[in-house]
Amino acid sequence: MRQISSKLNIYIAGASIINNGIQKLTLNIIFWSFGALVFFYVLILGNMVKNIVERQSLEARVYTLTNEVRNLEATYLSMSNNVDLALSYSMGFKNTQATFTTRKALGLNSASKPLGSLEIVQNDI
Repeated sequence: MRQISSKLNIYIAGASIINNGIQKLTLNIIFWSFGALVFFYVLILGNMVKNIVERQSLEARVYTLTNEVRNLEATYLSMSNNVDLALSYSMGFKNTQATFTTRKALGLNSASKPLGSLEIVQNDI
């Protein structure tokens, strides 16, 4: 019995499923490629999950900012309804008289000539 078990152990230790070196190399390349693909898959999947969580937090922030803007607009509209002349006078504003300037056209002497006539100015040296 002992001889059979020792022969069996020798046979099992020497037995190999793949005997060729090229086939072992090919199998190793396949296993390493599979491992690399699994690694990149987990990496990409983790990145997608992180982006989804970040997007959800940004959407919540947008929601709170939208509500804040809505409240500020309501406050602005209620305050703008209270603006009138009495408030502006109490804040120091006063009415001004608008003054406009006019420019005389070149070559016209409006005091001595009628409106449609031109006077040519001699500017010789």
